[in-house]
Amino acid sequence: MEHERVPVLVVGGGYAGLSAAALLAWREIPVMLVERHPGTSVQPKAFGVGPRAVEMLRPVPGLEEQLANIWTGIGDTMRIAIAKSLTDPEPHMIMHDEHEELAFLSRVTPVMTIGAPQAEIERVLRRKAEELGADLRFSTELRSLDQDGDGVTAVIRDADGDHVVRADYVVAADGHRSPLRRMLNVPTSGKGELGRMCSIMFDADLSGIVRDREVTLWYLQNDVFTGVLVSGTGVGAHVLGVNYADGQSESDFTEQRCVELIRTAIGRPDLDVRILDTTSFDLAHTLADTYRAGRVFFAGDAAHTMPPTGGQGGSTALQDGCDLAWRLWLVITGQAGPDFLDTYDAERRPIGALTADAQLANLGVRMPPALRVGYPEPLDDPAGALLGFRYHSTAIIDEPGDDGSILEDPRVPNGRPGSRAPHVVLDWDGQRMSTIDLFGSGFVLLAAKSAGQPWMDAGRLVKDRLQVRLTRLLVDDELMDVEGRFTEAYGVRGGGAVLVRPDGYVAWRSLDLAPDPTATLETALRHILSRHHPHPPTAAA
Repeated sequence: MEHERVPVLVVGGGYAGLSAAALLAWREIPVMLVERHPGTSVQPKAFGVGPRAVEMLRPVPGLEEQLANIWTGIGDTMRIAIAKSLTDPEPHMIMHDEHEELAFLSRVTPVMTIGAPQAEIERVLRRKAEELGADLRFSTELRSLDQDGDGVTAVIRDADGDHVVRADYVVAADGHRSPLRRMLNVPTSGKGELGRMCSIMFDADLSGIVRDREVTLWYLQNDVFTGVLVSGTGVGAHVLGVNYADGQSESDFTEQRCVELIRTAIGRPDLDVRILDTTSFDLAHTLADTYRAGRVFFAGDAAHTMPPTGGQGGSTALQDGCDLAWRLWLVITGQAGPDFLDTYDAERRPIGALTADAQLANLGVRMPPALRVGYPEPLDDPAGALLGFRYHSTAIIDEPGDDGSILEDPRVPNGRPGSRAPHVVLDWDGQRMSTIDLFGSGFVLLAAKSAGQPWMDAGRLVKDRLQVRLTRLLVDDELMDVEGRFTEAYGVRGGGAVLVRPDGYVAWRSLDLAPDPTATLETALRHILSRHHPHPPTAAA
């Protein structure tokens, strides 16, 4: 059989796999992706990409703009209702005012939610990954995988037969049933299978209904079915999801039956409907008990399958892929030690469980299944949770007295290690930008000009000594603090400095100027990168 060699093999061409491939290729790490289906999604599937996922994607040149160009009006101003049908005279609104949501986001991030269906976003990610040089192979299936101390040997099958691929690492983004998870005997927890849903994509003119009601997401509960309808912006394609009743199978959802269900959902028995596509999928709450099995890392639904109620499953999958990309890049290029990869499980698994539990809680309220006992309570502040989760691992140096929390209010930025670096408006040579724009391609050391030069000098020495990609920036030097918020938001009023990781998270902070900034910074960075025993990196441009 033909043998090929690649640093990273990605299995699965959905959100997690495509984002990992695109971000690895952008960082010039050769990557191969295999996907058993012939292409990306046909159905819209999930709608919208949350702001945190957009922040992680935006360092790739042109990607945020390309995603914004497919915006459909769904997402940042989405209103949600529970009703019997779209013509229900008294729908129950369950979303707060979208104007408050937009105002909140504008204060804490320079990006906005991308309101577009998953199918369109996947196509953009695929084009970008291919443009950057990723080797994407559709209609290609993983057949087997074996690990040893030096790498992974995988057998893949395409139309030409079987091929052997040797890789350093594997990203398992192969869906909620994850053959790789079963292959490697990774245990799972959670509520498991919750039911099954038929997704019906259809064409109909809803303009007299949707625009007047200003609702785009309907949770429907009536005498015929329970389900959800994404109504788009009027004329064109819409999606109705219908929960299977006991004893139902795919054969029950004939074209005529689908038309009847759609008319019931809309509340118009004479509505002209054209069925475009139908598919079925499982509703589940399944959590992998570890995100790492040797050299294999689980992402997306393979790591955390969650009900769609809440709309964060897709964004969480995108974040997984982006997150793995920068961690693998650091290790493959020698900037971080191999143990650094343990931080992926330590950081992402608690967030995956938190998000899955929140979506499960929403399911119990919005689409109640037969059994609701034991469901968690919905999050008190779902908007804050989008940008307010915290990480704890060896890649974060906690400060004394840290409470170990995994959620905080992003409206009150504090710059403490483990938290997302705050959004502060800057001016660089007459151009407005955000601190968020500084992150993505490597570590960033930030300090105020008033007392930060010793930190900048230390950063230069440590960067050369460790051969780590590190950018050193003084605020109120080339970068002007437009609103005078930097030192307070980042907590460095006493002459300290902040080290921000490529994912935009604060890894370490010194509140004051250290007696020996170079030794302090080097010790911190060695700890963060699992570089306890010096070893020369292979590349760190």
